[in-house]
Amino acid sequence: MNTAKKAPVGQSPLPNLSTQTEQKNASGSSISFSASHLANQFLIAMPGMVDPNFAGSVIYLFEHTERGAMGLVINRPTEVDLATLFDKIELKLEIAPLLHQPVYFGGPVQIERGFVLHEPTKDIVYSSSLAVPGGLTMTTSKDVLEAVATGGGPEKFLMTLGYAGWSAGQLEEEITLNGWMNVPLSQQQMMDIIFDTPSSQRYERTMSHLGFDPSRLSGEAGHA
Repeated sequence: MNTAKKAPVGQSPLPNLSTQTEQKNASGSSISFSASHLANQFLIAMPGMVDPNFAGSVIYLFEHTERGAMGLVINRPTEVDLATLFDKIELKLEIAPLLHQPVYFGGPVQIERGFVLHEPTKDIVYSSSLAVPGGLTMTTSKDVLEAVATGGGPEKFLMTLGYAGWSAGQLEEEITLNGWMNVPLSQQQMMDIIFDTPSSQRYERTMSHLGFDPSRLSGEAGHA
């Protein structure tokens, strides 16, 4: 898979959480993003996936338009934990259950930047968020981590470094070539997999919703 080297046209570069906080948009509120097509679905890497960045991966797709697609790998924990990351960005995290929660590999694009995938927040607005209708929220501004550090952030979240990106038409082509299968699930089913299922079981759990044996899918066409 050839990942996009920059965000799709019209998409502002995502901030580096280790060095800065993204500015609010013109209205001073979060960005309301209108998802389309495969956004708010999972992508499962097919058994024939040879790219080591994505073999065995499950991706939550939060953007898919004519300009391209963006998503976060949700089942690849790294050796870095939240305590280490918070220390790097000079935030003090004292909430014991979170200290050893892993930071995830979100994808090979902009791996120095942080992305927080979390449950929707109705009454709290962060500086820069993509709220996918009917799905989850992806926040890239440091204020969400500041809230987590003080116990006021989203209860369910997953922190990643980097994201997966596709240029215009690229994802559609990869699905046609049997690189991925898309899996549409309810918001609650997605949250159960991302936040309540051990990372080592998320691929199989996602696949189980389709009733397929992953080992038999190498010859199947994409479920587009």
